[in-house]
Amino acid sequence: SFPSLNSSWDAAYERELQTFQDIGDAGEIWFGEESMVRIIRWLEKHKVPLDSSVLDIGTGNGVLLVELAKSGYMNLTGIDYSPSAIKLSEKIREKEGMSNIKLKVEDFLAPSAELSGFDICIDKGTFDAISLDPADAVGKRKLYVASLGRVLKPEGFFLITSCNWTKEELLNEFREGFEILEELPTPKFCFGGRIGNSVTALVFQRK
Repeated sequence: SFPSLNSSWDAAYERELQTFQDIGDAGEIWFGEESMVRIIRWLEKHKVPLDSSVLDIGTGNGVLLVELAKSGYMNLTGIDYSPSAIKLSEKIREKEGMSNIKLKVEDFLAPSAELSGFDICIDKGTFDAISLDPADAVGKRKLYVASLGRVLKPEGFFLITSCNWTKEELLNEFREGFEILEELPTPKFCFGGRIGNSVTALVFQRK
């Protein structure tokens, strides 16, 4: 699909896999714990049933799924196009004894037929990574939105955490088929006297 991006992510996960095997450490959580806490709090606040089907798009090391399982969620799936990421998340899943987490190597831009009917989709950084791809980023973003429409049930929730896009830009990207429910509070950073958001976190609902 996109080798340059793929190989660099794969290499990063290979290193994490090695580190995990060496010292049993779950490695880098790219968005930090606060983004996981923010997602879980939202699900709890909205009394999202614990048996809801949840898809973690670009699960990486799978740590978000482990935290969701610890919070009582039972129907969890993680996908990543990096086989090393899936290997790493499988090791972490085994270590934590979380047998109810399903993990699959999948390219979200060309999802397999069985990837469908999810109540909730979560993305923390995958849309960002696709958006940065030098080969046809605009086309890839359109494919992403189309895939999301296929895998998420009507009325289903999509929680996205982004470091690259503002709220307005994300509203524009997902305007076809999705409506915004709310913006989640994220830490502000101050740069040269101007205050901005380093992270945008939004909840959409599929129409």
